[in-house]
Amino acid sequence: MTTASDIVRGVGGPENIAALSYCATRLRFELHDAELVNTEQIESIQGVMGAVPQAGNRYQVIVGGAVATFYNDIMALPEMKKMGAGTSDADVKAAARSKARGKVAWLDNFFEYLSDSFRPILGILLGASLIIAFAAVMDALGIVDFRAPDKSASWVFVDTMWRAVFYFLPIMIAYNAAKKLDVDPWVGAAVMGALMTPEFISLSDTDRFSDTVCVTNPTLGTQSCTADIFGLPMQLNEYGGQVFVPLIMVAVLALVYRLLKKIFPANVQMVFVPFFSMAIMVPVTAFLIGPLGIWLGTGLGSGLSWMNNNAPFVFALLIPMLYPFLVPLGLHWPLNALMLVNIQTLGYDFIQGPMGAWNFACFGATAGVLFLSMRDKDVTMRQTATGALAAGLLGGISEPSLYGIHLRFKRIYPRMLVGCFAGGLTIAILGTPFQGVKTQAFAFTSLLTIPVFSPMWVYAIAVAVAFTVSMVLIIVTDYRTPEQRAEARGEVPESAPTPEVTIGAAEQSKAKQWLHALGGTANVVKVEP
Repeated sequence: MTTASDIVRGVGGPENIAALSYCATRLRFELHDAELVNTEQIESIQGVMGAVPQAGNRYQVIVGGAVATFYNDIMALPEMKKMGAGTSDADVKAAARSKARGKVAWLDNFFEYLSDSFRPILGILLGASLIIAFAAVMDALGIVDFRAPDKSASWVFVDTMWRAVFYFLPIMIAYNAAKKLDVDPWVGAAVMGALMTPEFISLSDTDRFSDTVCVTNPTLGTQSCTADIFGLPMQLNEYGGQVFVPLIMVAVLALVYRLLKKIFPANVQMVFVPFFSMAIMVPVTAFLIGPLGIWLGTGLGSGLSWMNNNAPFVFALLIPMLYPFLVPLGLHWPLNALMLVNIQTLGYDFIQGPMGAWNFACFGATAGVLFLSMRDKDVTMRQTATGALAAGLLGGISEPSLYGIHLRFKRIYPRMLVGCFAGGLTIAILGTPFQGVKTQAFAFTSLLTIPVFSPMWVYAIAVAVAFTVSMVLIIVTDYRTPEQRAEARGEVPESAPTPEVTIGAAEQSKAKQWLHALGGTANVVKVEP
């Protein structure tokens, strides 16, 4: 556990750690004092791909796909029992108040809430996307038609492996969101789960409930039903796969939950706070928040769909050029949420195709860095680039490349953006007759998920162009300054001509001391008597 100990020491010791969590590739520290962090020391630790200071006292260490192992090793350290030791209650409250960072604090908190609601489930989303990719390959080879309404029991069983993730996604998001807002996560999950039970779904059965009224939309071919609940009309929706509903619901639940904790004494909170939370929030969600969340998601998705249908050329260029700036700031989560909404409401998504151009441009830049590190025998960068490229091409995860390499060398981004533009332009030209590149699944854009996109040949050519352009530009022009390149090769750059100075004899002894301290940066060429 030497690496784990080194990381803890690098962030200022266990006493400086207020909280520790992790996402797909990063250890996420909440610190008491970010000034105590030694970034240079952390980045020199074997297995660490990079370190990223965040706003306030947040700090992230990029370690790649083995992040869970790193986290467990750190938490198992004996010294981690001292985590947060010596921090008073007043200090904890002050740290909590300081979490609203930036000029627009509420916006900062909103994106943090959004991203923390998704980060813990990235692993199962990735797993589900690979199952979908496997199904798409089987379909492409003609082994089975996964789009057929009637399939054998064996292949229906395979469908359950990935459908479970997306159908129960609202419950998972509700759990994570509630945990983020310091609400009992099981209450959040239970409220969302109530709207997905067979009993709730059966309310749309007009044969069983004569008061239920259903209307069919002739344009969309969809059916909307309204049930009579205690004399009040309640719109019935399919909440499987919904994203905005649990996010809005938990935000309201947090207010109700805190109010109830103030009302009831501590010794009865365990019974009455969950009870009243569910008794209040299930009806509020069913009558108000649920329809509102679906309307919001459908509206945003329809707006982007209109742009994709009416200006596909612009849309194909806009998405890959925006993502390189959204991802480092965590602002890409709303678009990721819309992808899920599109699949739920439209049956397909049109954002992931152009997004793939950005991802593969990112991976291409990493491949260029890997080539140069192998040529220059830069062992440290070669290890970082190899891990980052593997995570990207096989898992569709860009963070190791982004934080471990690209944001550390300012010459990479302009070249990567050229690759993004080239890939987006390819989709714009070749995909316009098909109204862009679409997919019926939420898939991480990797080599393994190429078959889930349609037209597949357009997407494959576009990501290949993005990857190649970025890689070639990095190889030809390098990602380092001349000084960084010389340092990586172990060369000593030529020193500038040393200046000549004239001093008096009385200063000669003192000058020699200065010259020794300065490493001989001046020559005494004339001594005046």
